[in-house]
Amino acid sequence: MTTAAALLLVAVGCSALGDDTGGARTGTTGTTDTAAPRVVVTTNILGDVVGELVGDQAEVVTLMPPGADPHSVEISAREAADLREADLVVANGLGLEEGLRQHVDSAAAAGVPVVEAGDLIEPLAYAEGDAEGEPDPHFWTDPARVLDVVDGLEHELATQVDGLDAGALEAAAASYRQQLVQLDADLEASFGAIPAERRALVTNHHVFGYLAERYGFRVVGAVLPSGTTLAAPSASDLAGLTEAIEEAGVATIFADASQPDRLVQVLADEADVEVDVVALHTESLSAPGGGAETYLEMMRSNGQLIATGLSP
Repeated sequence: MTTAAALLLVAVGCSALGDDTGGARTGTTGTTDTAAPRVVVTTNILGDVVGELVGDQAEVVTLMPPGADPHSVEISAREAADLREADLVVANGLGLEEGLRQHVDSAAAAGVPVVEAGDLIEPLAYAEGDAEGEPDPHFWTDPARVLDVVDGLEHELATQVDGLDAGALEAAAASYRQQLVQLDADLEASFGAIPAERRALVTNHHVFGYLAERYGFRVVGAVLPSGTTLAAPSASDLAGLTEAIEEAGVATIFADASQPDRLVQVLADEADVEVDVVALHTESLSAPGGGAETYLEMMRSNGQLIATGLSP
């Protein structure tokens, strides 16, 4: 855990106040101190990044609880009000938060500044499946694009949120950039040990396009032939993927830890090869003790599991 994250946790008394939909409110004040600026963030991955940047200078309210699915997460009336009263709203965008889109739009219509991380990067398009040609919102699987997001968020926080110390914000952003650069280098070294012919990814839905481009993987396919977990595979989809798995000699299928892996297990059973199913935290951070409490921890954990699962 970084110094900024540690300060954030101490300031809130290491607490998260739940709501009736399972959402989590995290902040740097832990009180009713209305003088502290409030930044509301839709996903917990971005909530962690924003927390690293603002430290104890602002209250960060994260709408998505640990282990949730960003495609289907919903919020309470209170949380919707938080969005409309925020000093800044940070969203992922690119179609990720399907259940929150109307609330983010409502906040923008009410005059709240909204920054979408998808606008701060050069997005990839899905190469296959139901969403082929549409922008892929899962940019965080590439640390280099998270660097771009940090650059944009630093600017937005400095210009849109009153009361933040510019020097402290700049120092926190510089420190976090260094950690992202190190993460990128570590992942490249870890994945570099995987033979090229074994760098084939099969997941429960299309989530690793950016990681594949960054580190030289092939995306063989996904159980859900879509960029969203709200889709459903057909029998022909599963049959086609089974054939692709057999042809590619895939040894491991990766399922998101927040999603039931029944379909992945069915696919593994149908494939005429021995295939392991490994759970990763791909779209959400874990609860405390889950091994993926921060973005950096999540990526390092996933990197180790992928390298182990695909190594000879």
